[in-house]
Parts: sequence; C-alpha cells; structure tokens
Amino acid sequence: MKPNELLSKLPQLQAQRPVCVLGSAVIDVIADAYALPWRGCDIELHQQGVNIGGCALNIAITLSRLGIDSQNALPIGQGTWADIIRNSLEKQHIRSEIHTDTGDNGWCLALVEPDGERTFMSFRGVEHQWNQAWLDGLTIPPGSLLSLSGYQLAGPCAELLVSWLESLRAITPFIDFGPRIADIPQPLLARIMACKPIVSLNRQEAAIVAEWLDVEAENIEAICRTWLTRYGSPLIVRLDKDGAWFAAGDNIGIAAPFPTTVVDTIGAGDSHAGGTIAGLAAGWSLEEAVCLGNAVASYVVGHRGGDCAPKLAQLEQTLLLADENV
Repeated sequence: MKPNELLSKLPQLQAQRPVCVLGSAVIDVIADAYALPWRGCDIELHQQGVNIGGCALNIAITLSRLGIDSQNALPIGQGTWADIIRNSLEKQHIRSEIHTDTGDNGWCLALVEPDGERTFMSFRGVEHQWNQAWLDGLTIPPGSLLSLSGYQLAGPCAELLVSWLESLRAITPFIDFGPRIADIPQPLLARIMACKPIVSLNRQEAAIVAEWLDVEAENIEAICRTWLTRYGSPLIVRLDKDGAWFAAGDNIGIAAPFPTTVVDTIGAGDSHAGGTIAGLAAGWSLEEAVCLGNAVASYVVGHRGGDCAPKLAQLEQTLLLADENV
C-alpha cells in the first residue's frame, strides 16, 4: 500500500470491535551508549530521558493517539515509578482498570547504540503480580481483540493468564511474543496457539521459530507457509526497513515499508502492534492493518523514546510528505 492509499483510508479508522490491552506499564530510563558494556568494564552513559513505557502501555498510547478506545489492564502500583506512570496517563486521558498497593512498577534501563539498536535490562514490579481477582474484574465482550505480550506469557503468572485466555469465548488474541518467545515451554505454547491468536514476530524471533519449524531463517515465506500449516493462525513477521510479511489463510505477502531516518528503535515493535490492532479494530484486512503498523512504527523510530506514537493528524502529515517524495 502506497502512502497516498493509506492516507485515503485513515478517515475510516474507526473502531468496529472492542479492544483490550493487557500487560505492563513500566519506566524506561534511556541512555546513549557508545558500546555495550562488557564484564568488568566501566563505561560512561549519556542519559536521554526517563519515559513511560512497557509493551502494553506503548500499545495503549498508540491506540489512543490513533483515536481507538481500548480497555487497558495495566497494573499500576504505589511508589516513585508508579506515580510517574499514573500522572502521565492522566494527562493523556488513558485509564487503567488495575491498581494495587502491593509495590511499585518496574523499570528498564535501555541502552541505545549509535546505529539506534537498543538493549534492555529490566527490573520487575507489580506488572508481574497477576492474580485471578484482577482478571475477574475485566469484561472482555465477544468479538474483542485482546493484546497480550510474551513478557507476561513467559513470566511467573503464565499459567494463570493462559488458563484465563482459554476461558474466553469468541475473541481474537493478538500476541507479540517479543524476545521471551524462546522461554515459553512448548506445551504452554501449544495451548496458546490453540486459541488461534494473530502473532507478530520480529526478524530475530522469526529465526527462533524457523528452528522449530525446520525451515531456513532467511526464507520468510517458508516460515509463513509452514506456520500456517502447523498452527492455522495468522502471522506477521516484521523486517524493519524491509517491510513486514503477513500470512492468513491463503493470503501471504509483504507490506512495503515507509522510509525514515532512524533515531532509535525503542517501541518500534509495540507501536507496530498498536497500529496493526487499530486497523484490525476498524475492520481492515490483515494486509491493510500491517501497512498501518508499518507507517506508525516508521514514525516512532524517527523520534526519541518509545512513547512517541503519532496522533492521527501527525501521521497524516507524515504520509503526505512521503507521498510527495515518492
């Protein structure tokens, strides 16, 4: 889909089905690093800033800025980090359904190298304290899109969350497993995949899946076809500047990228998920939704931090400029 084609569809970006985002809200302490630290070293970092983040929070922010309402299950505790998160969400008119006084939210040190690549070191908080009472307090209507992250599905509450997911009816899970995909036991993964989620992977995660599927990591089309044969579940494989593959039913293809100058890649996958979910919530095809995800992620990697998803007007302006340069 070309910039002008996506631009013409944006007025139709209105939710036709409910969306629930479940996962973490944390703090990202972002620092420039001329190189990653090694054992015994002492390197000096340049702090970029302290931003709210977390996969689910980034997705919720993306949806909100694109005009898509969502029910947000983002545990927020009590403490320094939780106060920052709570105050920021209030300013953005984003509400979470889950609040607790059992501790503070977690935080993450994100090291950004000169080429924009990022490395995370994470500290857990209340976002990993899932319990049945929290889940029972959520109402997930039939037809909903439910966003989940591998950080929760590979965490200490994975069994609880998967059992809850299995109890839901007539919903579509959207799962970005992230780097924790290799940490999910195969029996648990089989139960997750039996729920027929739409799964989004990046290049590195697709290489892990390729080993399971016994196909070459470089052959994305083969990964898609073998995935569909094994799981019968839609798949997205994000290839950064090379676009993103999508596969559902008999429809397999690649959505073209939207060129940009990379500043850092923090939040790229989350914002891609948010854009894709927004398109799916509006009733768009998987291909069209992935194109929207590409455009949103392209905008985000051109800006500092992970909580910089564009508002609809900003995305429209970016697409107008891109169309003029085609």
